[in-house]
Amino acid sequence: VQLQASGGGLVQAGGSLRLSCAASGRPFSSYAMGWFRQAPGKEREFVAGINWGAGTTYYADSAKGRFTISRDKAKNTVYLQMNRLKSEDTAVYYCALGRRAYLRDPKQYDYWGQGTQVTVSS
Repeated sequence: VQLQASGGGLVQAGGSLRLSCAASGRPFSSYAMGWFRQAPGKEREFVAGINWGAGTTYYADSAKGRFTISRDKAKNTVYLQMNRLKSEDTAVYYCALGRRAYLRDPKQYDYWGQGTQVTVSS
């Protein structure tokens, strides 16, 4: 399995970014994809997850109302649309493949992308 994350960058507070995670290597219908982030000096934390087959989504409280996770089955790609970004959203964002989208512990995800930096300037 390979996960390729992209779409990070520098944005002003209040702006938007869309992250992408392209997956390859196996059928994903029974899996879930999660987005996590890790800021300097902090633990990696769950941001959002989506069950690949049903499309059921889950969000951290910090992401609700501002971020939207979605997937394109034809492209084997998961997206994280981030709106109304805040300086505290600054982190390296990772996509990860796991069994259930509601799982928030990074240890329960089996495969990880390389991470993409998101920097929000205030």
